[in-house]
Amino acid sequence: MPPDTLTTQTSPSRREHPTAIVVVLCAAAFMAMLDVFVVNVAFTSIGRSFPGSSLPDLSWMLNAYAIVYAALLIPAGRLADRHSRKKGFLVGLALFTLASVACAFAPSLWWLVAFRVLQAAGAAVLTPTSLGLLLTALPPERRAGAVKVWATTSSLAAALGPVAGGVLLQVSWHWIFLINLPVGLLAFLAAQRLVPDSRDESVVRTLDLTGAAILALAIGAAALGLVKGSEWDWTSARTLTAFGVAILGIAVIAARIARRPDPVIDPALFRVRTFVWANVTVLVFCTAFGALFFSVVLWLESAVGFSEIRTGLAIAPGPLMVPIFAAVGQRMLRRVPVGRVVALGNLLLCAGTLMLAAGASTDPRYLTQILPGWIIIGIGIGLALPSMIGAATKDLPKTQAATGSAVVNTCRQLGYVLGVAILIAVLGSLDGPADHIRTAFQHGWWLIALAGAISAATALGITPARATAGSDRRH
Repeated sequence: MPPDTLTTQTSPSRREHPTAIVVVLCAAAFMAMLDVFVVNVAFTSIGRSFPGSSLPDLSWMLNAYAIVYAALLIPAGRLADRHSRKKGFLVGLALFTLASVACAFAPSLWWLVAFRVLQAAGAAVLTPTSLGLLLTALPPERRAGAVKVWATTSSLAAALGPVAGGVLLQVSWHWIFLINLPVGLLAFLAAQRLVPDSRDESVVRTLDLTGAAILALAIGAAALGLVKGSEWDWTSARTLTAFGVAILGIAVIAARIARRPDPVIDPALFRVRTFVWANVTVLVFCTAFGALFFSVVLWLESAVGFSEIRTGLAIAPGPLMVPIFAAVGQRMLRRVPVGRVVALGNLLLCAGTLMLAAGASTDPRYLTQILPGWIIIGIGIGLALPSMIGAATKDLPKTQAATGSAVVNTCRQLGYVLGVAILIAVLGSLDGPADHIRTAFQHGWWLIALAGAISAATALGITPARATAGSDRRH
């Protein structure tokens, strides 16, 4: 059977409503991303509900989600490719929705952390399967645009998350989780009816479940070391052990990939040029983006003195540029190679971050010193992020759709975790005089700008197969 062969069960309504398929799959992915940003804003309010909880204890509400989510993405995507993308999506969506309700009624902090782990497991399944289903359920001419819409949803979540969190917190922090129930239920029912199933029929052997478990352990250990390194000390035994487990696990996975007939990640993926360079670019870019978003929130709350809801409103203009300039980037791609469009977006992120660093002062002004650079950053993200996600999956065989998208999203998540870890290490405790705090933020923004410049350079390696073949024919 050819390697791209897959079964697809098509409902009668699917061909009539391809737009509905995009809306349903993107809505579920949006919900999972929105929850991340909303919980960040609600951090302090949740802490007040559990007296006696220390800051390190509260941090596990965020860290446990990040670690489990990053660890399970690739195994979940590979299992969905092998068995059923639609069933994987529905299971992940149901688990995420039910865990959200459980979070709202958690009787203690550690129960909340446990339910956040279940949320992360659900998100790790629904994220790659939602993108994998977009690549297999839609006709070829609609896939590129749908992938860009899917990629843009994370930036919209970044824009709406702080605002929605600030509004919901005026009632109760419980509502930041309960709001997922109606959205998840509607998405589940619509997906069950509209979205056709698909799976990789070319694989007849059993998936390497041991390799999947080792890969999850390795990525989880790497994420653990990154999120706890600044608290444990980067040279402590616990931090070095976490990174040692990650390195050993990756080495074992590399050996299993080379030796086993059906590994957890098909090595053929890494022979796709666009996939490799796009993933490198995504990792570096998201390191910059993760640190940048967090730094601006901290700067607005600590230096400018904004409240939670005012910070959310101040954050919104940048991410709102993303869908506008994602559409501009789509038009540019008709005349400009995708690698150059992504590089331009990353350079704009670099330039906007340098504007933040240059405008930092002990008496900051939002309209003149923060907003202009933040808008330029939003423009850059709009040009870069949807295009690089689309390029990463463009040349992949459909049989590897969920696995490939899981690798991309693992790079995204590890980038976010790495960016926040580096930023926390650079900023320190933020105690001391205003001039010290200003200097700490400037150092963080210089490093973020450097990551933006590096990701612009790596973006030039993103060359779709069709473009390369055309170049070869011209020569």
